[in-house]
Amino acid sequence: MAGQLFLDHPADGVLRLTISNPAKRNALDHAILDAIVEVMGALGDARTVLLTGADGMFSSGYDIGDIPEDVFAEEAERLVAHPFAEALEAFDTCEIPTVAALPGHTIGGGLELALACDLRIAADGIKLGMPPAKLGLVYSHTGLRRFIDTIGAPRTRQLFLTGRNIDAHTALGWGLVNDVVGAADLEGAALDLAEDLAANAPLSVRGNKRVIRELLDAEGRIDPDVERELIELRERSFRSEDMREGIRAFGQKRPARWKGR
Repeated sequence: MAGQLFLDHPADGVLRLTISNPAKRNALDHAILDAIVEVMGALGDARTVLLTGADGMFSSGYDIGDIPEDVFAEEAERLVAHPFAEALEAFDTCEIPTVAALPGHTIGGGLELALACDLRIAADGIKLGMPPAKLGLVYSHTGLRRFIDTIGAPRTRQLFLTGRNIDAHTALGWGLVNDVVGAADLEGAALDLAEDLAANAPLSVRGNKRVIRELLDAEGRIDPDVERELIELRERSFRSEDMREGIRAFGQKRPARWKGR
């Protein structure tokens, strides 16, 4: 069964998007990602977007666990490289403020999606992490740049090379989230923040967002030939035996047997 994206307007000027895919811990599938792109392209009179997850979870990341092995490389790459990239781009280019409220564990692509929002508020007790090293995946250079811009290169190395999850207070110390509140207080605190943002001067908010985005983009530019090489490196990981083994091992909750190919 496909996941869903629920929409509501909990306060004046606030559009709330709620990720729901309970059978898969709110994994991001085509239906959810396509819905995000569609909604973000037609925001109407919304002045702030609030992104959250249902059922005590934000998102466990890409929905790649059930892809058949004979089409794994093509289908996994299609999900990650197209609808996921488009959903990130929709948040990156959004002119109004965006907030991610993290009620539960926020992993992998779910964490990058949260990072595409301007601000993040997390419930105490949740875990955040990036598991590519546990799955045999080479992450996108654009995604790694997003983490480096937010938490710096040393923390990005720690997150991606160890594959270990961190708690919400560690994430706060790193700058990965902006605030941590009790689980029972998260919805109210996130809504208060969203309302504050919606009440600010639109020209100022949009202008400052544009300046920040352009400054970060200027620092992150790389040589086109190098970029093609990095993209090919990532694509090869989708076709590797190790990634298939990593996905199997992750689903079976056992150590992976890596072959380096």
